[in-house]
Amino acid sequence: MIRGRKRRLVAVAALAVFTLGLGFRATELSEPAETIAARTAAIPHTPIRITYGDSSETFGDLYLPPTSNTRLPVVVLIHGGGWAQNRTLAQFDAHARALAGDGVAVWNIEYRRVNGGGGWPITLTDVDAAVDALADVVAPRIGDLLDLQRVHLAGHSAGGHLAAWAAGHRSAEPPRHPAIRIRSLTLMAAVLDLDLAVTEGRDPFVPKLLGGTPAQVPDRYRSASPIHHLPARDTRITALHGEHDRVVAPLQSHRYIDAVTRAGGSADLRILRDTEHGEFADAASPAWNTARTTIIGYTGTTD
Repeated sequence: MIRGRKRRLVAVAALAVFTLGLGFRATELSEPAETIAARTAAIPHTPIRITYGDSSETFGDLYLPPTSNTRLPVVVLIHGGGWAQNRTLAQFDAHARALAGDGVAVWNIEYRRVNGGGGWPITLTDVDAAVDALADVVAPRIGDLLDLQRVHLAGHSAGGHLAAWAAGHRSAEPPRHPAIRIRSLTLMAAVLDLDLAVTEGRDPFVPKLLGGTPAQVPDRYRSASPIHHLPARDTRITALHGEHDRVVAPLQSHRYIDAVTRAGGSADLRILRDTEHGEFADAASPAWNTARTTIIGYTGTTD
């Protein structure tokens, strides 16, 4: 009992030291040592900004719940915006705060985008590095707070593509970090077959990401399309798509879920009535509420 109390004190002290060393948006700890996670002081769920790479765009904001008596599952949020500079991780700030209020840790990541040092393959590998950073950078700096065996990826639009790509890419490679286990994938209006997006959807953003059309760089399209690189079979997947989405066709989610199911995976498709593409980016929308419920359901029911 005394030894366990000392471990909790060390974890809280480690987070306090790290937090006080930040020059911006830093949290302070006010929760007693009997709890593992931190309570924010003045503003609930104030994030801790952590760099995971050498670029000014390779960082993330870590949100912790006000209190917890257990190690925390982690939700990795990946914002959309056509893989371009016109959107940032601020798009998911309110979403991350809501999820943290539900009792999970949230790693809301930024990444290099087209015309900002990104593109093929940097945008994709940044997201992979951000997931790795949970073990390499985040967990070591904040103490024994995160349960990296319960990591859940979620993304909207281009961010949904990156979430699905990261989950599939990691399942096809020998694990670099056995401590990290992807348990679920929540995709909101995601682009999952990049060839289809260009040839049938006339998507103007995909060629900019990959540096050409499917005819010009076919290998890149196959490498970057999540539909060709599915997650591990035990990854639980939900694709959410608005029935009135005119930006990313619901066919993207239909085809992806069909591919996962045929491969023996666990997948669910939900077409949301009276919903368009951008509503998932609104933290007050019914579309996001459905996504939030889905994500929390996975974090709460995963073994």
